[in-house]
Amino acid sequence: MAKSSKTRVGVIGCGNISGIYLKNCQQLFRNLEVVACADMLREKAEERAKEFNVPSVRSVDELLTSPDVDIVLNLTVPNVHASVTLQALKAGKHVHGEKPLAICLEDGRKVVDLARRQKLRVGSAPDTFLGAGLQTCRKLIDDGWIGKPVAATAFMMGRGPEGWHPNPEFFYKVGGGPMLDMGPYYLTALVNLIGPIKRVTGSTQISYPVRTITCAAKYGETIKVETPTHLAGVVDFANGAVGTIITSFDIMGGHHLPCIEIHGSEGSMQVPDPNGFGGDILVRRLGAKEWQAVPHSHVYAENSRGIGVADMAAAIAAKRPHRASGDLAYHILDVMLAFQDASDSERHVTIKSSCERPAPLPLGLRVGELD
Repeated sequence: MAKSSKTRVGVIGCGNISGIYLKNCQQLFRNLEVVACADMLREKAEERAKEFNVPSVRSVDELLTSPDVDIVLNLTVPNVHASVTLQALKAGKHVHGEKPLAICLEDGRKVVDLARRQKLRVGSAPDTFLGAGLQTCRKLIDDGWIGKPVAATAFMMGRGPEGWHPNPEFFYKVGGGPMLDMGPYYLTALVNLIGPIKRVTGSTQISYPVRTITCAAKYGETIKVETPTHLAGVVDFANGAVGTIITSFDIMGGHHLPCIEIHGSEGSMQVPDPNGFGGDILVRRLGAKEWQAVPHSHVYAENSRGIGVADMAAAIAAKRPHRASGDLAYHILDVMLAFQDASDSERHVTIKSSCERPAPLPLGLRVGELD
């Protein structure tokens, strides 16, 4: 594939999240071209194809065997992430998927091992850590603005998605919950900023065994909760820093806690919401009386979901590692599942996997201009 050519993307899964991916892959990232989409419900694929000018609607099998698809973008529900990704890898396609990489560690391992054997790329959301906000925070830390990181806090606390999501049931089944749904954003941000994690402990609970849907489409229907909806954990990083994390769908009255803070030997940093690409950054250095706002040093402050796909395409062309990698996603999955193991066993859990911190994005350049 020549550097000047567009990488052809086939999308599997045309649900709620697919709109922003299709928009960005067609309009924002000039090294990508969406050539086909597929969904178990063909009418969904047809609606998305019409909305975003995708030239072809295919069955999943047709898309996986299509010679004009270079990367499969897997936007299916979590409990089939691994099976669809494995099918795509067996068909000889690179794959970037929505988070999490899988819902069990065994399937996650199968994915990264098969990709390595097939000499194919596999990656996973979130790619928000490549946005202007978190890349600016990464540069500040790398440049020593707060010294050596020694502590971190991360809080994702809300009421759950049944009030706004049109199909919220899967959030409360095995493979869902606030940790596997939102934990990837927070933990990926922390690994990008501080480095890999070596040990965790935690406590979890199901606060409300039954949830009532209040969004219009399914108003009044109930969901039997099968996965913990409140998790509090402690994270030990390989570099010696210690972090605290809470992910919860059980906070009914709101809170004032920050999304993420990093505290170092020379100061502290307030990090923007890792579920976004921009956001405000505040730094208070040792001896300062006030927090200082820091402007973004990088591009992509807007909603740029799909940047991980674009970076994978650029990495394939340049023969370099891609940033939202399978190894990173597998490490995050390992950590997320370890919190439940720690709670169940009432002990610390050592994390067996590790990964490299993803390379930072260059200043001022957009994906597709990198190489």
